[in-house]
Formats: sequence, C-alpha cells, structure tokens
Amino acid sequence: MKTQGGHDRRLVVWLSLAQLVTWGSVFYTFALLLEPVERELGLTRAQSSLAFSLALLAEGLLAYPVGRWIDRGHERAVMTGGSLLIACCLLLHSQVRSVEGFYAAWTLLGAGLAATLYTPVFAVVTRRFPDDFRRAIITLTFLGGLASSVFIPLTAWLIAEWGWRTALLLLAALHLVLCVPLHALCLRNAPPPTPARTPGGQSPATLLRSAPFLLITVFVIGMMAVTAAVPPHLISLLREGGLREAWVIAIPASIGVIQVAGRLLLYFFEHRFDLHLANRLIPFLIPLALAALVVAAAHPAAGVVFVLLYGLGNGMLTIVKGTAIAQYVSREHVASLNGALGMPTAVARAVAPLLLGLLWTREAGYRWGLVLLVVVALASAVALIMAQRRSLLPR
Repeated sequence: MKTQGGHDRRLVVWLSLAQLVTWGSVFYTFALLLEPVERELGLTRAQSSLAFSLALLAEGLLAYPVGRWIDRGHERAVMTGGSLLIACCLLLHSQVRSVEGFYAAWTLLGAGLAATLYTPVFAVVTRRFPDDFRRAIITLTFLGGLASSVFIPLTAWLIAEWGWRTALLLLAALHLVLCVPLHALCLRNAPPPTPARTPGGQSPATLLRSAPFLLITVFVIGMMAVTAAVPPHLISLLREGGLREAWVIAIPASIGVIQVAGRLLLYFFEHRFDLHLANRLIPFLIPLALAALVVAAAHPAAGVVFVLLYGLGNGMLTIVKGTAIAQYVSREHVASLNGALGMPTAVARAVAPLLLGLLWTREAGYRWGLVLLVVVALASAVALIMAQRRSLLPR
C-alpha cells in the first residue's frame, strides 16, 4: 500500500515496529539492568557503565561498513542479521557470570545496533523511496520515540516478576519471533547496488571531502554532543536550580511525549511550508531551550519553556539529522555517508556528558557548561545553513 507521495506505508509501519522493539529492549533496558547486574556480579557503577560505552563505540566503528553493505544492496541481510545478533546477545547476556562476559555481550549488542537502529533503516527507506523518504523517516520515528514509554515499564515489570536473567530471555525471544522475521520478509527485493560513481562522477571518497558533507558533519556531531550531554545531568541541574521535586520529575518525563508531538506536527504540516526553511529553523530550538535554563533555571516557567522547546526541537531534529545527507549531499551513497558519521557521533555521545560534569563547579553549578552547550548548538545550526548553501543537489 503506497501513499500518494510514493512510499510503502505498510512496509514503513512494520519497520517502525522493529525500531520500537530494538530501541526499547536494548538501548533503554540498560539503565534497568545496572543495579541488579552490579549486585550479582559485584561491579562498581563505573565498571557497569563502561559496558554501554563499549556498545556505543562498537556501533560507531561498524556504522560505515554497514552503510557500504546497504549501498551494495545487502539491506535484508544486514538488518535481519543484526536482529538475529541482538537476540543471540540478549541470550548470552542472560547467562553472564563475569565482567568479561558482560562487556562482551554489550560490545556485540553494539554491533547489532549498528545494523538495526535509525541510521541503517533511514538509509533503507531513502534508497527505496527517493522521492518520499522524508515522510517515511518521520513515520519511522513515531514508534521509536515511544520505545522508552513502552519498554521501561515493561522491562521493569519483567525484572521485578522474574528477575533480570529471565527478562533478557523473554526480550531475546521477542527479537527472534518479531524483528528477525520482519526484516527477513519486509526487505526482499532491495534496490540494485549503488554504482561506485554516480552519473555526476561523485564517489563516496570524493563526497566525504566535499564542503556540504563536512559542514553537515559539524552540525550532526555538535547537536549529538549537546543532546547527549543534557539527559544524564538534567535532574541534578533542575534540583540545583531550586525547583520543587514535582517539577524536577515532571520536566524530564514530559520530553518523550513532546518529541513525538513535534514529529506529528512535522508530518501533518510540513507540506504547508518550505522544508529547507524548516531545516534551518528547527535546530535553533535547542539553544533557545538551553538559554531558558541559563537565564532562569529556578523558575518553573523556565522549565516549561525548556521542555517545550527542547522536546519539540529534539523530536524534529532527529528528522533533520536523518535526512540532511540525502537532501544536500547524495541520495545514491546515503548509507555510506551517514555511516561515516557513526564513529565521531559515538565519541561525541560518550564524551559530552563527562565534559558537562567536569565543567560543573560548586560556585556556578552548571551555568558555564550550559553556556558552552548553547554556543555549540548555535554553531551547529549555522553549519547546517552553510551546508544548504553549498548543496550538491538541486532544491
């Protein structure tokens, strides 16, 4: 069933369901596993947290080769194999008895995420629906955005009822009976491999050195750093500002729902305005949100302004980041080019929360760290505008 614009709605919905399960059962489950795994294996918080960093690094290292395989027409094997690997790793995780096994499980889970999360699936729909990929990508993010709302309470209940080992076995089974068959059945008849050079003579190696790609790299890495730095510190930041505890809990809890609302607004109303203008404006919502905390972190109104701007901005920013390469650099090599951003974005996600913590002082709190995040976010938004002006594709 195709929409008027040309993408297969049924295919995109099934792929969205797989995104919901993968984000929820792996990415958001880690936080719930920390305490029970630490108790059973005798780990410190630093030791247990390292496992997630290893997963992010593995995901980043494999992003480029995964993108190359998708460009060569192997999307079905990549995503089906990734889901199968995640199922096997969750099974392995359920049996770990040592810190080495714990680290091995999460490193391999990172490899599975590289083949199954947003970067590969965005590339798949861009290659299949070159004239309607943006709306397909917006649709994909609806269920992905709800993954934490569904799987955090579900996994918490499974752990409370049957323990973390059995919970992981059940999540592994979910991947085997749902995600593996979905990718194997839905991703048949992949588009033909992308030639080494496009008709205009541009190879991936050439495009990696182009001005639009380098500017988009600045945009993606900068925004990824900012949006990764905020969540781990947000509750402490709000408490430090003197907000009442009800606001401290309500503000972070509202972000996920508002992110999905932002994507819905983009889906239903983007045909009413220039999407390139939207791409220029959306990133500025993030520094505006952070500026509200810098100016008046202790006032509930500042928290409301922050959560609205940050939630809407972060929700729509996923679409902008996911489509920028295809809109301004190349659609033929989109998987490889987006994959090339994997390692630097993984490093940014790992380093940014640590840097924000290092900038905290007893006298100023998070103020100077927030100021730095505002500057980085503004520079990133400007980099995207410059990439638009240097675009290699017709607009």
